[in-house]
Amino acid sequence: MEGSDPGEMLLRHIASHLGTLAEAIAIVIIGVAVVRAAWELCRTVRKATRHPWSNVRLDLGRSLALALEFMLAGDVARTAVAPSWNDIAQLAAIAVIRTGLNVFLHRDINVVQARHETTADA
Repeated sequence: MEGSDPGEMLLRHIASHLGTLAEAIAIVIIGVAVVRAAWELCRTVRKATRHPWSNVRLDLGRSLALALEFMLAGDVARTAVAPSWNDIAQLAAIAVIRTGLNVFLHRDINVVQARHETTADA
């Protein structure tokens, strides 16, 4: 950062804090989702329904997908100000991995939701 102008340094500082905030939000989302999923799973298992985990899995999957979006936002925020080629390559790798995870999560959510709706209609 030597030789950087004060404006760029301020933007880097803000972007770093914004990235940390986005990742903190993702952690809170994951924590709340895990606790809620465990609670709901315990409640639904006692009811002895056919697939007690279906709704729990859907809710947990949606929460994880949302958390992944916040994590990616944090990475983008940190890389937004005067990135090096190394920063861009790292962001690209992270974006591909997190986006891939998100795609598979959404696909699984859609499959489970469709199965759940088909079972409910029958």
